[in-house]
Amino acid sequence: RFWCGLVGVVTRQLGCLLCARMPAKRVVYSVLLPTYNERANLPLIVWLLVRAFEKDGQLNDDEDFEIIVIDDNSPDGTLEVAKELQKLYGEVHIKLRPRKGKLGLGTAYVHGLQHADGDFIFIMDADMSHHPKFVPEFIKLQKEHDYDIVTGSRYIAGGGVHGWDLKRKIISRGANYVTNILLRPNCSDLTGSFRLYKKAILEKLIAANKAKGYIFQMEMIIRARQFGFTLGEVPITFVDRLYGESKLGGDEIVSFASGLLRLFFTT
Repeated sequence: RFWCGLVGVVTRQLGCLLCARMPAKRVVYSVLLPTYNERANLPLIVWLLVRAFEKDGQLNDDEDFEIIVIDDNSPDGTLEVAKELQKLYGEVHIKLRPRKGKLGLGTAYVHGLQHADGDFIFIMDADMSHHPKFVPEFIKLQKEHDYDIVTGSRYIAGGGVHGWDLKRKIISRGANYVTNILLRPNCSDLTGSFRLYKKAILEKLIAANKAKGYIFQMEMIIRARQFGFTLGEVPITFVDRLYGESKLGGDEIVSFASGLLRLFFTT
């Protein structure tokens, strides 16, 4: 018994020494940036993201970030600009994962996830509609409550929209109002696309999501409620894209209506 006890003590002490010497697992935040004709916006948003993580962020010494640019063969030379940014900030922080053409937002996220080293995944628009200055607030809220998802909201105290005409404001507000009445997702901004996910959660939601286009982001939140995932909200100010044209059109509105009915009858 004495020898067995001695062996047990020595084994435990050796185990503690080995654990103490092993480096802590590095936590990485991956930002997925799908792009199409964002040559003018990409340098600015990347600079602001780097600043948000390195100077203003909530990162500890064992935490890092990466920005994954998923360009869909933009004819304006977005990929060439991304290559220059990679030279400037390094391949550790800027990853280029281009595709051959426009294949949809959902598949862009899948493509980005396949190359993401992060434990947490940010999704956001590359057109400066989503300002990176809010990134530290997402990280802080997620750490405080261990949320599965943190989403930016234009429609809670402190949030807002700039640069939209009255028609677009009515469409967005109306879409969120009707969806909350019919589906009760407990989320104030269902159509927003500035979010932070735990990687495993995002993978499961994308696998379950059947939507395309405008309703894609809404279904992500509806499925999250269906699976019982936890969600927090950060107030953000949405600013209409700095350069280029908005991609919201009549087809997207029709897609939203049909998608909403599908979710109403299937969730």
